[in-house]
Amino acid sequence: MSEDDKPRGKPAVKAKIPNAQNIRSPEFTPHGISAGRGSGLNRPSGPSGLTAKDAKKRRLMIAAGIVVAALVVSGGVYWWVNRPDPVVEVTGKFASEPKVKIPTKLAPTKSLKVSTPIKGSGPAAAEGDTVFVQFATYKWSKDKDEDNSRVKSTSEKVRSSYEEQQQQGAQGGGPMKLQVGKSGLKNIDKSLVGKTAGSRIVLQLPPSKELTQLSPQQITAKDAILFVMDIQAVVPKDQKPQGTEQKLDDKSLPKVEDKGAGKEPKVTIPDEDAPGKLQAKTLVQGNGPALAKGDEAVVNYTGKIWKSGDKFDSSWDNKQPATFPIGLGQTIPGFDKGLTGVKVGSRVLLVLPPDEGYGKKGSPPKIKGDDTLVFVVDILAKVYK
Repeated sequence: MSEDDKPRGKPAVKAKIPNAQNIRSPEFTPHGISAGRGSGLNRPSGPSGLTAKDAKKRRLMIAAGIVVAALVVSGGVYWWVNRPDPVVEVTGKFASEPKVKIPTKLAPTKSLKVSTPIKGSGPAAAEGDTVFVQFATYKWSKDKDEDNSRVKSTSEKVRSSYEEQQQQGAQGGGPMKLQVGKSGLKNIDKSLVGKTAGSRIVLQLPPSKELTQLSPQQITAKDAILFVMDIQAVVPKDQKPQGTEQKLDDKSLPKVEDKGAGKEPKVTIPDEDAPGKLQAKTLVQGNGPALAKGDEAVVNYTGKIWKSGDKFDSSWDNKQPATFPIGLGQTIPGFDKGLTGVKVGSRVLLVLPPDEGYGKKGSPPKIKGDDTLVFVVDILAKVYK
């Protein structure tokens, strides 16, 4: 080394360089390397890649998501708090066996409840009227193992007129007859008033001693009852024709005298030869619907033999109306022909020669094969199906 290259004066201060292992990140950040996640120093120093419009859109989407989530949560809570109570479900066609579902979590009713899932267009029932009904009855009870903290019930079918009629066929007797106000069940009588023929009503009947008469072996005074009832016909309590009287001046035909509401008319047969053809004369023109083929009519009637004047049958004597199918060949021919198209509420005079009645064999012992028959028929109602 030359003299000129040697240092002169005091030696230079020696810098103490720390060991790299002792350097903490806040003290030293190499150029271009972030301070790591969570430090708050890793955001880019330059402008964001999103435009102001995109950023605003993102903020709105986040806010909307929060609102939707809140609504879902609050809506779920609201539905749970206000969820509908279990209810009795009754479905199926009118005049057919209903499908009934009584939830086990629904307590037996403690008060009378009446609903009309099917509303008919026929006449309304009043106090004293006779209704023809099909029905199904269910016993509805508290579960014997009921926990005080939970509602639990059981139900079972007690009786069904639909099933009985199906099992017994055409001879099953058809709908049951009830006189409104005299059925022996106050809640049922009250519920029938104002209901129209063609309607299905559902009665939730609270426990009572009078309900036990429906089935003493199965129903106790502690059991509620569910009653499904189809009202198929309504017969006025006076059981008289409802319409306009029509005069009949033909002296060759029987004379019919009205004897008052609910009473059998007087029929006087003339001293003449019986007509050889069917005679159907309307004595009272009813104001109800016309009977069509396949309809079932509720009627009062009286029948006499032309030759002798003897009465051989009468629903008035039996003290209850009868039901006849119309136009299906299930009764004597003259009934099918003479009553088809007649309106409910009418009174009709029918004169039936042997071939329109019981034919050559007659109906022993009262009716011979050559007897002409005389009927007076009051059409009281039609059966809704």
